[in-house]
Amino acid sequence: MSQIMLPRRQLIARAGGLVAAAGTLPLLAGCDAINDAPAVRKILSMGEEMNRASQRALMDRNALAREFGRADLSPYFRPNGTRLPAGAAYAAHAASGFADWRVKVTGLVARPLSLSMTDIRAMPQRTQITRHDCVEGWSAIGQWTGPPLSRILAAAGVKDSARYIVFRCADRLGDALYYESCDMIDALHPQTIMAWALNDALLPIANGAPLRLRIERQLGYKHAKYVNAIEAVASLDQIGAGKGGYWEDRIDYEWYAGI
Repeated sequence: MSQIMLPRRQLIARAGGLVAAAGTLPLLAGCDAINDAPAVRKILSMGEEMNRASQRALMDRNALAREFGRADLSPYFRPNGTRLPAGAAYAAHAASGFADWRVKVTGLVARPLSLSMTDIRAMPQRTQITRHDCVEGWSAIGQWTGPPLSRILAAAGVKDSARYIVFRCADRLGDALYYESCDMIDALHPQTIMAWALNDALLPIANGAPLRLRIERQLGYKHAKYVNAIEAVASLDQIGAGKGGYWEDRIDYEWYAGI
């Protein structure tokens, strides 16, 4: 897919601009100004919730993203986001082949875990060939291998009170470490895996080594890289700025980026 895909917030904001020009809303200069208007902010939020609800209503919760064959693999899988996390700690892990990398599973779980990459690779695995769609407009097809997230959550004994899963990462962008989240419907989806291999090889650093999330029915920024912690929570209100992800907090990306 090569066309640029505008976020639904931008499309709604542009519609808001047309309404403003007609006199229904105060005339504001540019989309950023429109987005700041309280009335429009309320409309944007309602639009996002309506989109999420409509997709949930129209799609089976276990509907699968399209899977491809090996002949469809992209010759080069372009990295998204960070290509090399900064800092001595990550560099030391990379130098040792991530032998000491641990993934903590905490929050609303009966059995908190601290998993090594050996532990993760010893779990039942899933391999899938899927298309990665970036919010910037490019796509690539790759083969991913890793345990379903549902297996990890089951091992930890995720509690019924958990409504969201938060993924914390080793890459720092500006003033904060990257993080993302999803609800339990996507967390338990059979194609949501914690991938450690790409195209039958260990995950390259640029693509998120040693572990990244693959959440196949959402856009690329939801596929957190360099994951070192998984947390089950009842609410996202106290995580970051409360919007559920690094880019959601900062530039108003949609939390639910379903495709």
